Amino acid sequence: MLECVEMQTTAAPSCAVIWLHGLGADGYDFVPVVKELESLGAPAARYVFPHAPMIPVTINDGFVMRAWYDIRTADLAHREDEDGIRASQVAVEKLIEREVQRGTPRARIVLAGFSQGAAITLQTGLRQAEPVAGLLALSGYLPLADHLAAERHAASARVPVLMAHGTDDPVVPIARAIRSRDLLGSLGYAVSWHEYPMPHSICAEELEVIARFLRERLG
Repeated sequence: MLECVEMQTTAAPSCAVIWLHGLGADGYDFVPVVKELESLGAPAARYVFPHAPMIPVTINDGFVMRAWYDIRTADLAHREDEDGIRASQVAVEKLIEREVQRGTPRARIVLAGFSQGAAITLQTGLRQAEPVAGLLALSGYLPLADHLAAERHAASARVPVLMAHGTDDPVVPIARAIRSRDLLGSLGYAVSWHEYPMPHSICAEELEVIARFLRERLG
């Protein structure tokens, strides 16, 4: 089981948000947004922020850092670390199952992620035999895109997906995210798309959209 940072905005939460950080960050990275989302009307919940494993990352000269999978080239669509991506999927599925064991139905769990975390959110959430409440993919993209049509689960075909991206993102170019969005749309997924004039980050307007999504899915 991955080590996690956890926050509860009520004593007995009836829903959960599992939020995955980006490359080189850790579970503490998005803890500050909880208070902001709460102030914007997000429902009371348990927030689970797992730490990715420490692994060498090829594109960063093999430097060991927290990452959900290896990045071998700046072209994210080629030479993907399939083994690493699938291992992280399994790790996140264990976190989902732990929330279920705590008494939170899958229909009351949202998966969220930023950058690499967004990629693992999509990789995991679209393959569930019992769907979660929704998927938040921020400044990320769909990994192993060529495998999705064969591997996606029919039960998760209606899971709502929110994708948000910066138009000036130098890390995950918005064109990559748009291709992911269009592929999901072609497969029938309900994707809510939002773009903002920002780099590889989040902004206040985006937080408002996220809070509204959480209200709609968990409120």
